[in-house]
Amino acid sequence: MRAGQRGRTGVRTGLLATVCLSAVVAGCAGPAGPGGPKSAPAPPAAEPAAARQAAAPALLPGLARQEEETGSEAVARQEAAVRTALEAAHRWGLAQPPLKAPPRPATRPELRSVTGVKLKDGRPPVVYRVPTDDKVVFLTVDDGAEKDPEFNRMAAELGIPLSAFVSDYLARENYGYFRDLHAQGVEINNHTINHRNLKILDYDTQRGEICRQQDQLEKQIGVRPRLFRPPYGEYNDDTLRAAGSCGVKAVPMWNEEAFPDHMEWRYDDQKLHPGDIILTHFRGTDIWKASMPDLLSKVLNDVTAQGFALARLDDYL
Repeated sequence: MRAGQRGRTGVRTGLLATVCLSAVVAGCAGPAGPGGPKSAPAPPAAEPAAARQAAAPALLPGLARQEEETGSEAVARQEAAVRTALEAAHRWGLAQPPLKAPPRPATRPELRSVTGVKLKDGRPPVVYRVPTDDKVVFLTVDDGAEKDPEFNRMAAELGIPLSAFVSDYLARENYGYFRDLHAQGVEINNHTINHRNLKILDYDTQRGEICRQQDQLEKQIGVRPRLFRPPYGEYNDDTLRAAGSCGVKAVPMWNEEAFPDHMEWRYDDQKLHPGDIILTHFRGTDIWKASMPDLLSKVLNDVTAQGFALARLDDYL
């Protein structure tokens, strides 16, 4: 079918047919289940042609312009890239490939006292929502108890940016797992040494929890973190003062918390907004009765369905 269409109407129609047919196949994947890639049930009825054609530009932004400027070889590369994305989405049980985030900003957005940002002179800003007009949200993963290599593989195959906030008492048995994540482009940030409620501790104890983990992550990962998240989201002025003294530049919180079977929302509209930060955790089947890939599938399907892409928080803060 695709070869015949290309012969009749040229490269553009052939590419569109490839996208549309592959998109239907990718949409056939079954619901997420434990243990990594999912098997697919029988395909559903094909979508109307108009709907499929309308979806194609979202998969290939700027394609028409690239065809005119670079010719059939560039189009062939685009076809291959689309097929790869569709196949990866299908393997991992996604309804459709994740949307691609725009290039990282040349400079990080200026943090001002606006909705989602709390500023106090001389303290690292506390951020619930990054001030950006880009239709992006940020996935952050806390603690470090579960160390599932399939999660790393899924994130790498799909090109998913995320940021980790790691506590030493959970990570110390296998920092190699987090070094592998860092090699994929994931920043490993500070979540204290022992995951205590900092708000009830004195300044010196808080500073020890934060600064010792700064030192440990620099030793284990090779990079001193810029971002810090207090356990349970509990903090006070001593927390911010101590974090700043250790070199922390920002304290990201969250507006949504993701689980393998649902999303919890801070706001009643239950919608994502540009710059929202999503919290989840390194947890496995002993707690969730679902795997880390199941979790990531749920997040990606929800984010994509609302027309958002995941971007890397560290690029914006």
